[in-house]
Amino acid sequence: MEAASLPAALELAAGGGAGLSPEKRAVLGASLLLLQRDYRFERVWFWGCIQGVRGSYYIAEGLGPDRAAPRSRLYSLNCVEWSLLPPVTEEMVAQAEQLKGRFQGDPSFEYEHIEINAEDAERLFEDEMTTRKALPLKFAYVSLKPTIKEEARLVATIEQIDRAVGIIPRGAFVKTPLGSVHENRNFEGLSLTEAKKLSSYFHFTKPFNLKNKTLLEKADLDPSTDFLDSLEHDIPQGSWTVQLEKGDTVVVLRSLLWLGLTFYHVPVTKQYGYIYFGTGEKNFDLPFML
Repeated sequence: MEAASLPAALELAAGGGAGLSPEKRAVLGASLLLLQRDYRFERVWFWGCIQGVRGSYYIAEGLGPDRAAPRSRLYSLNCVEWSLLPPVTEEMVAQAEQLKGRFQGDPSFEYEHIEINAEDAERLFEDEMTTRKALPLKFAYVSLKPTIKEEARLVATIEQIDRAVGIIPRGAFVKTPLGSVHENRNFEGLSLTEAKKLSSYFHFTKPFNLKNKTLLEKADLDPSTDFLDSLEHDIPQGSWTVQLEKGDTVVVLRSLLWLGLTFYHVPVTKQYGYIYFGTGEKNFDLPFML
């Protein structure tokens, strides 16, 4: 959500019980403006908070003119001092997916995990079935991977959440013929009827399902606004809840896949945004809960 409208936005998204204390709000309101000035970002979004065992990470994202370009991500442990996170890679995301459990709250904490070579493991099993003397060989197929710092896991988890549940209303952004993405100055918000439909919201990341649509399905799409994947075909079905709050004046979407992600939109206005307050753990039990 926009740093400039942070207090009002937090009130709109506070229906789930998560939020910030008045002290944290005041400190963030000042520090995010300084962050934008010091790093010369065009916009700064307050992304949310990932809660660890010994501390919490407050996350901010810096944006340039092209909203689809990779974002600069920063974290803070006290909402005052900010540190730039390294650019995320696919290898970091793959490694983070293998890690389980909560964050520790220490950026320098290192995770260790063991990789087992499947071919060597199968060969060892066959040897053990023929002779018990193969027992000392069991360490031959175990190789320690390099340790992973929590800082790398943090930026990879943020990337995972943005890809899976980072959303925007339809029409909020436009794609130019050159491929860059900018805010739509003509966007005046969704109507209340449209705001209650999952098809009115898009994943703000690289589309995957759009290229699989038939020519007949693409005929009704506007290439300048319908260039992203909508939420209506998300898997598993039922991973989003849509609710009306504040006297039916605010539409709130919550993700059941990444618990803690809340999106809000005030119909017929430009007010929208999403924020995350959670432990950074994916809800793998969701298919059994629906």
